Amino acid sequence: MSSLAARQPLLTEGPIARTLLMFALPILGSTVLQSLNASVNAIWIGHFLGEAALTAISNANQILFLLLSAVFGVSMASTILVGQSLGARNIVEAKRVVGTGVTFFCGLSVIIAILGYVGTPWMLARLGTPEDALKYAVPYLHIIFIALPSMYFYNFLMMTLRGAGDSRTPFMFMILSVLLDIALNPLLIFGVGPFPRMGIAGSATATLIAQTVALIALLTTLYSRKHFLRLTRGERRFLMPDWDILRALIFKGLPMGLQMIVISSSMMLMLSLVNGYGSHTVAAYGAAAQLWNYVQMPAMAIGAAVSSMAAQNVGAQLWDRVKRIARVGVSYNFLLSGSLILLIYLFSKVVLGLFLPNDGVALALAEHLNSIAVWSFMFFGVTFVLFGVVRSTGAVWPPLIILFISMWLIRPPFALSLMSSIGADAIWWSFPLGSLASMLMAMGYYRWGGWRHAHMLSKSMPKGGAAHPAAEAAPAPAE
Repeated sequence: MSSLAARQPLLTEGPIARTLLMFALPILGSTVLQSLNASVNAIWIGHFLGEAALTAISNANQILFLLLSAVFGVSMASTILVGQSLGARNIVEAKRVVGTGVTFFCGLSVIIAILGYVGTPWMLARLGTPEDALKYAVPYLHIIFIALPSMYFYNFLMMTLRGAGDSRTPFMFMILSVLLDIALNPLLIFGVGPFPRMGIAGSATATLIAQTVALIALLTTLYSRKHFLRLTRGERRFLMPDWDILRALIFKGLPMGLQMIVISSSMMLMLSLVNGYGSHTVAAYGAAAQLWNYVQMPAMAIGAAVSSMAAQNVGAQLWDRVKRIARVGVSYNFLLSGSLILLIYLFSKVVLGLFLPNDGVALALAEHLNSIAVWSFMFFGVTFVLFGVVRSTGAVWPPLIILFISMWLIRPPFALSLMSSIGADAIWWSFPLGSLASMLMAMGYYRWGGWRHAHMLSKSMPKGGAAHPAAEAAPAPAE
């Protein structure tokens, strides 16, 4: 085996269950770290800068989420393209994806950063940001937009590495980024020692520094280790966009990004329905939703891992392994998500009490609604996993349509139709109904849909680098 092949993590070989678990755990760790980072930053701002500053962060994060959702889809498309290329043992095609992605992400991030910086007041006004929060939100978002190119490029590199079969390296640099962000927040907010006192802008500056340092460190590491996907001086031609790859990044990536927007916008609609039942119910729902975020993390990590693993096997045309990857992924979802949900049921009052005062009313409501809804996230987990498999071929529109039907055409109408008779319980029961519907539709599409015939690229991908004499191709795995 060549030195190149030895350095290339192969997801087309070895035991599926162990490989998938070892690949998914760092992704899960990265997700937990990001949530922890956001929570710690919110604690500093909420406790020491006041409610107006926390409101400003909430409004700014709505804008940031929309921007990151779109780029998530494009990054996921690059993950799949890299995975398929490496599964087909076509290193040159993988480098074309990397080169096109670098040019696209750098150009797009600079354009969005400039437009966002200039348009910050307008966007916040459209969101209806309270007047007292604007003085915090504007400087915070201005610095976040300066950080956006680093954030976009960093995210692209991490997703590309996952497509190449490496989830551990992104996790290690996520640790670096989060630790830097958490450590710098109080120093820059309050002006400790030699650091300037920046207030809420200090929190955004901490993110800017952490993302930039992590990005530079990651790039330095990849080149010092001579990573097989790095672009050398003689390969700068790959930075010229390949239009077929660029079309795939945009037209396959946007539907995947829209899935995140469908989910978040549906949750915002449900919150608007909950608001009608008063502050105790809103507080109860907010506490339960905090738990639900963590409950969904294992399934989301498994779904991302399954997508990368399946993409390499699709590229290698190992369809039997793709089927087994789906089966193992669903099993892990029930095991990990089910265990977490069981713990929440056993210690419901304790965990919900972390977010609510022990006044009895809101806590009792939270326990009640949680008992109705939380178990259904196992169903939603199956949907995540199966979507991870089908999108590995390039089938991206059916998952989006399924999510839209379940989260907009089933969940809200059900809640609205029964609220007059059973009250807020109609909202809580709409979650299991929507999750069950999405799982059944996802299973139906996985079983009978045409996802196996979908393609990421309009042209067929050359295998083994045969079409490119310069390709450094690894040998095919032993069957």
